[in-house]
Amino acid sequence: MGATGLRTHIWNNNLKSLLLLAGFPVLLSLIALAAAFVLSGASDGGQGYYDKDGNYVAGGMVNFSGALETWPTMFAISMVVAAIWFVIAWFGHQAMIDASTGAHSVERGDEPELYNLLENLCISRGLTMPKLRIIETPQMNAYASGLKQSQYTVTVTRGLMLSLNKEELEAVLAHELSHIRNNDVRLLVISVIFVGIFSFLAQIGFRALFHGAFSRVGGSRRGSGGNAIIIVLIAMVIVGIAYGLALVIRFMLSRRREYMADAGAVELTRNPDAMISALEKISGHAAIEGAPDGVREMMIENPKSGFAGMFATHPPIEKRIEALVEFAGGERRLRQSAVPQV
Repeated sequence: MGATGLRTHIWNNNLKSLLLLAGFPVLLSLIALAAAFVLSGASDGGQGYYDKDGNYVAGGMVNFSGALETWPTMFAISMVVAAIWFVIAWFGHQAMIDASTGAHSVERGDEPELYNLLENLCISRGLTMPKLRIIETPQMNAYASGLKQSQYTVTVTRGLMLSLNKEELEAVLAHELSHIRNNDVRLLVISVIFVGIFSFLAQIGFRALFHGAFSRVGGSRRGSGGNAIIIVLIAMVIVGIAYGLALVIRFMLSRRREYMADAGAVELTRNPDAMISALEKISGHAAIEGAPDGVREMMIENPKSGFAGMFATHPPIEKRIEALVEFAGGERRLRQSAVPQV
């Protein structure tokens, strides 16, 4: 992979990170607008009232002017909640990831071969040694995480360590280091934090909407109940749009990053065959039960099939192997048949 292509990829990652930061208040304002609609319709308790111009408004009617007046307050509250979550996630995201996957930290004395492989790769390119963690599972996967140099971490599974030889394991570690070098890790973690915030707010919003709808329909007059449903539908559409846009963040993360990381692994190890062999072994044995979607998106393989494959965050392993064969000059290893030859 040429240096120009790599620089462009890193520049695009930095730009996307800035766009996510800039677009975050816009999406959050939509959530706040939905909350303002609900509050403006529920503030009268289902009873009629007179607006500031002396006009009578039936109970539970959609009060657009009231919603717009309440919107800035709801936006400010949403920003405070999001800011608290972002600070917690910024400093505690690694602990959250470890808790969701069961990963634990290791030092040189715990896993000397693994530690030395990663350290030698870092020394060869003048990189700061990231922290090292292991997930005790027979599945084969790995990922890098962190938002800044002091936080960068490479995590591998026990199954990967036991199933791959030294060269293949080195290639996987080089792949994860390439994600760090390319700023893929920072972009992924930021997207996971943002989508987590919107998921949290959307879930709270939908629960409040449904609770409010049923209580208003059951406890108010027939006309007010209908108006309450209209308010709820409007709010649901707004929340749905905001949540849908948040999910688009995941799909804007180009699958090209995996090709770039594979190429980076070859550059670091000078061994395309090892990367190909590692991918072949990982294929079909990478699913880690219980890992959140955001964490799986950071892994070297995130298998999805059927309809879910349309929204896959990783290109198929077969395509990645083909790219390594075509552009890196690698060769596929011969798969050994489980059926004895006669």
